[in-house]
Amino acid sequence: MQSTFNSMQKPTSTNLQVITIPIESGLISLRSLTSKRIRFELEYALEKGSTDNSFLFTNDKLSRDEQQEAVLVHPPGAIYSEVFLPSLTTCLPDSTIRIKVVVGHVNPNRVKFLKQLQGIYPNLELISSNPGAKLLKELWSQRKPTSATTSQENQNEEIPIPSINVIRQEQNMQIGSNYQLKLIPAPTPRWPGCLLAFEEELGLLMSDKLFAAHICTSNWAEATRSSTEEERRHFYDSLMATMEGQVSSIIDRLEELDIKTIAPGHGPAIETSWRSLLNDYRKWGEGQQQAFIKVILLFASAYGNTAAIADALANGIRRTGVQVQAINCEFTNANELISAIQKADAYLIGSPTLGGHAPTPIVSALGTLLAEGNRDNPIGIFGSYGWSGEAIDLLENKLRDGGFKFGFKPIKVKFTPDASLIKTLEETGTQFGRNLLKIQIRQQRRSTEGMSSSRSDPSILALGRVIGSLCVLTASKESGEETLNGAMVASWVNQASFNPPGLSIAVAKDRAVGALLHNGDYFALNVLAAGKHNKLMKKFLQAFEPGADRFSGLTLLKSPQAQPILPEALAWLEGCVKHRMECGDHWLIYAEVTNGKVLDLNSKTAVHHRRTGANY
Repeated sequence: MQSTFNSMQKPTSTNLQVITIPIESGLISLRSLTSKRIRFELEYALEKGSTDNSFLFTNDKLSRDEQQEAVLVHPPGAIYSEVFLPSLTTCLPDSTIRIKVVVGHVNPNRVKFLKQLQGIYPNLELISSNPGAKLLKELWSQRKPTSATTSQENQNEEIPIPSINVIRQEQNMQIGSNYQLKLIPAPTPRWPGCLLAFEEELGLLMSDKLFAAHICTSNWAEATRSSTEEERRHFYDSLMATMEGQVSSIIDRLEELDIKTIAPGHGPAIETSWRSLLNDYRKWGEGQQQAFIKVILLFASAYGNTAAIADALANGIRRTGVQVQAINCEFTNANELISAIQKADAYLIGSPTLGGHAPTPIVSALGTLLAEGNRDNPIGIFGSYGWSGEAIDLLENKLRDGGFKFGFKPIKVKFTPDASLIKTLEETGTQFGRNLLKIQIRQQRRSTEGMSSSRSDPSILALGRVIGSLCVLTASKESGEETLNGAMVASWVNQASFNPPGLSIAVAKDRAVGALLHNGDYFALNVLAAGKHNKLMKKFLQAFEPGADRFSGLTLLKSPQAQPILPEALAWLEGCVKHRMECGDHWLIYAEVTNGKVLDLNSKTAVHHRRTGANY
């Protein structure tokens, strides 16, 4: 049986604009901004808008003989075309000018923009890494399956691909007599064609996806390191964590450069604290290195939709402390693939459907998995499609016939996953990770004859004597035309400040509601009444299926910020998240109390007594 999702991205009001930020004479940043969430992928989930940062070396610093040439580093995606292209033509009014375009990474959205750019400036030269050139050629003539195709899109399909200057290893590129770019291939499974650009005179690293953050800001650089930490951490968790090994290798190389400023593809630049950010990237990857259970994620993604599904599943799995290693089947050799499969404790494999078939790299990886995979390890399959989804059917039939056990129902997503589906996919991944941990725990108990050292540890027993009030945390958040909801039982709750009135709540990393508790988000804390709490506890302690409505069958009140309130509660508090701190296997949330009310004046607060501090 398959889980089939029909989803298409809905258009939104994006408030698009482009601003010009002078950097030096002859060098400007063209920053495309939107205050709205423009896509439903996991990386945009904080809904703080975004920027797409491009860098233009103009004629001002080119020699006299080269005045008809300009260099554009990291062009934006096509979603910004309507505002970016007019700004660019203002800077470069001569359509005959020769433009060299450094393509930092390749996806259908950027290829569509490059076609539009080629239509305006026919003397275009693309500069990309070797894998990037391969993807450019594949995507240039590829047509995305849609319900309708406009005449403009048909026209774009007919535009010939420009010449491509392929960068196979680090290479210097002189721009006039004043600037020199060092072009650094930085392949990862998610962006095999990634190409970084470092301007040596300024010490400016144009890092594309590395160190990015989705924030709408007109400021060239961040004010302080802490001002963007949550957004950069979210971006890392969403896209970088499954590639920790490759990312660490890239950082090792960047440490050798004389960097003064890092300017990523999204968000403000990092000037004074860039080294701290590199250290944070290393620290954030330590959890992946220390995990005892490893899931191998095999995928190929023609249009980015299958990769978006993979990101959401992986993020949910990692919340449980399980390591996920992403492998792009199109750019991984056979020996590396065999080694990864043999070392894995579980497998995920995802594929788009192209012309009624799975891509050749996925078919090849499937064969390797059937030959080398352990049938005792659980597997999950997923994919996107435009019309029929034969690739997912192929994966399911071959793996089921091969004797593999499925960790969740095969997932088929039509077109693009939306925000609600992304949340369901994360919860599916979390359930998959929890099941892997249960298997490990059972194996440990058998090997130790059921003894647990923590149960006899005096300090752990003493920790269990710390009690807390029994509460139900509820949260609701608008995302486009959808409403995302979440809830959990909370007993690690404390008042944290008098002025302003504030409280702290510890939220386990694998709780689905944690995705709704970022800075600026609202929630309600429903304090339960002693002797009257069992019904609500039973309701919210049950194991919900991914995507299930936590409030089904309940009559709810609403706080001033539209947060769900349980009428049976002793009291409720509405809070706004102000700080979110990582504490081991939990997030510690500090929130300012904005509203509240006692609903039952005659009852006392229900409290949670534990025998040990080793569990709830």
